[in-house]
Amino acid sequence: MSSIEIGLWSFPVLILLIFLRVPIGAAMLGVGTIGVYLVLGRWTPILAQMKSLTWATYANYSLSIVPLFLLMGQFAARGGMSQALFNAAAAFVGHRKGGVAMAAIGASAGFGSICGSSLATAATMAQVALPELRRHGYAGGLSTAALAAGGTLGILIPPSVVLVIYAILTEQNIAKLFLAAFVPGIIAALSYLIVIAIYVRLKPESAGQAPRLPWKDRIPALIAVWPVALIFFLVVGGIYLGWFTPTQAAAVGAAGTGLVAWVNGGLDRKSLLDCFKETAVSTGMIFFIVLGASVFNSFIAFSRLPQVGAEWVTAQGFSPMTVLIIILVLYIIFGCIMDSLSMIVLTVPIFFPIVTAMDYGLTPEQFAIWFGILVLMVAEIGMITPPVGLNLFIISAMAREVPVRDTYKGVVPFVTADLVRIVILTSFPIISIFLIS
Repeated sequence: MSSIEIGLWSFPVLILLIFLRVPIGAAMLGVGTIGVYLVLGRWTPILAQMKSLTWATYANYSLSIVPLFLLMGQFAARGGMSQALFNAAAAFVGHRKGGVAMAAIGASAGFGSICGSSLATAATMAQVALPELRRHGYAGGLSTAALAAGGTLGILIPPSVVLVIYAILTEQNIAKLFLAAFVPGIIAALSYLIVIAIYVRLKPESAGQAPRLPWKDRIPALIAVWPVALIFFLVVGGIYLGWFTPTQAAAVGAAGTGLVAWVNGGLDRKSLLDCFKETAVSTGMIFFIVLGASVFNSFIAFSRLPQVGAEWVTAQGFSPMTVLIIILVLYIIFGCIMDSLSMIVLTVPIFFPIVTAMDYGLTPEQFAIWFGILVLMVAEIGMITPPVGLNLFIISAMAREVPVRDTYKGVVPFVTADLVRIVILTSFPIISIFLIS
């Protein structure tokens, strides 16, 4: 069997292991290690490489951003910021038809600006918004679907852990990727609001209305979100104003959210230790996935699959846009069976050399950033598509009275909006890159 054939067979084997519930990091580590042996015929290279590869992976300075952003999300969840965001959004739009669900989307977008995790955003906002959605008579499928979709804004609106990993894999500027994701993230939030507005007009019985609040109550609710605005300005604004590097900004954000959580009474010794523990567990999981992906991608490089794939695609005469569309469709399919982070660390080192071999009329940096935003968008779809839609699982576990099939039905309009948005961003790259041009 040739090295190319070994590389191709590794993917069905890897997917089989994932279906057998082998942790994705362990699956990639095992397949990569055995793959190198099959390609080279001896264990010595991979054993020697494990020492240097582990050091090279974990010594990457940019990876330190990941635990800091995760810690920031933990502090924000305990600091009452999610409740303040939801109250502010509900004060202005809650009285409209579908307004409470729209408030949940708006609050998710705001929370995503200080939390780089989709799962954390979905879980936190579900705790805050689900009781209000139930109280105002919202249909279970609409409630859970809106919260699951809103959770995806946690990785769309910077800061984003997934974008940090993409930047490391492709050696791109993290600050520019964050800036490029800002407008597409806002478009995503607006598209979800439009979906809810259309949904409740087609099915008026699916949503109730909250009472209209007077302005004397709206202003205090708006003022209460100032800590979120301040932290977002310090983290994202501080990067672009040159005050901090991305890593320093993440540290400032974690310290700021921790201080706010402590002042609001949401942080004591026990909860602080819980925050550190949850951050350590999540960081360990992410880092193990990154290590497994490094070993697997090293094996793929030994097999020469990316180079041969790029040469084959070029020889077929496919247009660059055709190649890009095929890859995006593959990402959507992969998203139905893999979580977003695993999918990105597994596929980007393979697909990136293929797409960069084509001419899209952009500079290499512009293309890498545009492609990163598109990958982020299709990864987001995977968070709300069965059978492995992690946000759907999180919300369903918190709303056990809602049948899972209702959640699956309810999320279809949101997925449709995502697909329309991807078509728009693919057709008009300027939307993603004009802020960095």
